[in-house]
Amino acid sequence: MNLILLGTVNLIVYFVIAVIVAFLGRILLTIPEEVFRKILHFILLGSFYVLIISYPTWQITALVAIVFEIIVYPILLFFERFKKYSEFTTERKAGELKHSLLLVYTMFAIVVAVCWGGFGDKYLALASLYAWGMGDAAAALVGKKFGKHKINAPRLDGKKSYEGTISMFFVSCCCVFLILMRRGGLSGISCMIIALLVGAVSAVSELYSRNGNDTVICPLFAMMTLLPLVYLFGGM
Repeated sequence: MNLILLGTVNLIVYFVIAVIVAFLGRILLTIPEEVFRKILHFILLGSFYVLIISYPTWQITALVAIVFEIIVYPILLFFERFKKYSEFTTERKAGELKHSLLLVYTMFAIVVAVCWGGFGDKYLALASLYAWGMGDAAAALVGKKFGKHKINAPRLDGKKSYEGTISMFFVSCCCVFLILMRRGGLSGISCMIIALLVGAVSAVSELYSRNGNDTVICPLFAMMTLLPLVYLFGGM
């Protein structure tokens, strides 16, 4: 019980500090809207790391993720009553932030249950989510700023760029490689091959995602690629 209480305190303190810093920056500094959106994105990603290091079992961690979204959702719903809320949080459409919260934390719970619960491995959960999370942030920031060459292909709307997709691939690869190396149990070459394949799958799945559903599609595809590869390379 003490560990659960301490973990909850860690999570609350993390969010309080991160949100205060982010919103003070929004008020005091000239932060571009897309950059601020990704700051909020990184806050959510950072909370996943806090989750998995703060609680002793995967069951508690997954449960906390679900309870967290249940508690925070009505709070965000309340703030939506204020006219400046959507503008301040840089929402592209009404309700985007609370909708993203539900998707992200539900994915947290699913990935924890599969990777940590099914395979006993926190690092694979981290790699699956960060392949999407860090890569997606890179794709958005680079694509918005430098995305001059749009990808015109069947089932694409022409809004995404080669620059953004390549950035997602590169950052996803780096995240997966570093996490697998830290995890151990695989050679450097094996980690690199797995990282390249997971990065490629993450980039393609993000490319074909629509209306924010990359939050679900990309981590799932990353996880479904990562787990068999780690097993095949003898890392389980």
